[in-house]
Amino acid sequence: MKKFVLHSWLMMGVALTPFAFAEQIYTHDGTQLQYLIDQAKPRDTLVLDNLVYQGNVVINKPLTLIGQTDTVIDAQGIGSAITVASSHVNIKQLSIVNWGADQYELNAGVLLNDGVTQVSILDNNLTGNGFGVRADNSHHIEISQNRIQGNPQMFVLDRGDGIYLKRVDHAVINGNVIKDVRDGVYLESGKHSLVTNNQFSKQQYGIHYMYTEDDEAFNNAATKVDGGYALMNAKRINLHHNQVIGAATFGVLLNMTNDSDVHANQVNNIVNATPKMPTGDEGKSMFIYGARDNRVYDNEFANSEIGIYMAMGGEGNQIYRNQFINNQAQVKYVGDTIVEWSHKEQGNYWSGFIGWDQSGDGISEQAYQPSDHLDRLYWLYPEAHFLLKSPVASLLRWTQQQFQIMPEAGVMDSYPMMSPIANSNIGYAAELADDPSGHSNMVSTTQSSEHSLSK
Repeated sequence: MKKFVLHSWLMMGVALTPFAFAEQIYTHDGTQLQYLIDQAKPRDTLVLDNLVYQGNVVINKPLTLIGQTDTVIDAQGIGSAITVASSHVNIKQLSIVNWGADQYELNAGVLLNDGVTQVSILDNNLTGNGFGVRADNSHHIEISQNRIQGNPQMFVLDRGDGIYLKRVDHAVINGNVIKDVRDGVYLESGKHSLVTNNQFSKQQYGIHYMYTEDDEAFNNAATKVDGGYALMNAKRINLHHNQVIGAATFGVLLNMTNDSDVHANQVNNIVNATPKMPTGDEGKSMFIYGARDNRVYDNEFANSEIGIYMAMGGEGNQIYRNQFINNQAQVKYVGDTIVEWSHKEQGNYWSGFIGWDQSGDGISEQAYQPSDHLDRLYWLYPEAHFLLKSPVASLLRWTQQQFQIMPEAGVMDSYPMMSPIANSNIGYAAELADDPSGHSNMVSTTQSSEHSLSK
C-alpha cells in the first residue's frame, strides 16, 4: 500500500493557479446572475453581493464564483441551481436553495456537465430536494466544507443524494455535513476517491460505493442512518478510522466486495427498531455477503443486535484483532463449513467469553466458537429466543463444549484475546485530522495512487 499526504490548501492552490492574474469583480446591484457570468472574462473572480439571485445559471467558462454572508442562489423549485459547463471553476461561500426534485433530469444544487475537470465546490450551504452536487464522467474535483440539507418530509428513497459521482476519478470529499438526503456520498464506477472528515445523519447510507476501485475513507461519522458504509461490488477500498453510531440495519456492509481493508472503525448500537419477522433484519455491526479476500481487523463492534452477520460465500476473509462487545449475538454465520477468525495466531476479543491464559500472553489456550448449535437452533426457530439465557441453555452449552471434539460448522476463533486492545485511535485518529489552522494534514495508506487535484 502506498502512502500519501493530502494538503487541501495546496490542492486548492493548484486549482486556483490559472486565476492568479485574472480580475476580481465585485457586484453591487441586482443584475441577473447569468448576465454577470456572461460578461465576465475567463478566469475572472466574480464576488456577489448580499442579495438573492435567481438560479438556473450556467457557468460556461473558467470562473471563480464567491458569495458573501447573505448571498443566495434560488432556483425557484425547478432545474439545477448552478450548472458547471466548463473546467477550472470554483464555487465558494454561497447559499444555494430550492432546486428541483427531478432525479431523471439530474436536478441538483450544483450540476457538473460531462467531462468538466478541475472543479472545486467549497464552503457552501445547499438546501433542496434533488442532488446536492451531481457529476458524471469527470475527474479531479473537490467538494469540501459544505453543508448539504435534503428534504426530511420526502420519503428517503425519493430524495437526491447529497453528493452523487458517477464515473468520476480522483474526487476529494472533505469536511462536509450532510443530512436528510438519500445517501450522503454515492460513488459509482469511479476510482481513487478520498472521503474524509464528513458527518452524515438522517439518511439511507453515509457512504455508498458501487463498482468503484482504489478508494479510501477515514475519519467520517454516521449517526441515525439506515446503514453506515456500504461497499458493493467494489475492489481495494481502504475504510478505516470511521464511526457509525445508532444505525438501523448495518454499520459496515461488504457485498460482493474484494481485496479491501476495513480496520480501526468504531461501530456501536446498530439496532433495528422495526424488524421484519421472522428474522433477517436485525441490526448488524457488520454484514458480509458474498465478499472474499478482504481484511477486517482492529475494529470495535459493540452494543448491536449482531456483531458480524456472514452469508452467501463470505468465508474467504481474514477477521482478526477485532473487539466484539456486548452484542446480543456476537456472530451469525449462515454456512456449512468451519470458518477460522484468526490470523497468524491473532484472534479477537469476545465479551462474555470465559477462557484461561496459562502462558500469560493475553491469548486463551481455549478456542472459542461464538455461533454454536444452539445459536443456529434459535435462528431457525426465533420464537424460542427467550430461552437463550436460561439455565437449561447454559447447561447445554457447557455440555457441548466438554464433549464436542470438533464443531461441524460455524465460526471458530482459535486464539481469542483475554482482554480488549487499548486503542484510542479506533473510530478516529488524531494524526489524520485537520490541524487548528484549518489546513488538512492527513497522512494515511492506500492502494491507489497519490490523491491530488492535479494529474
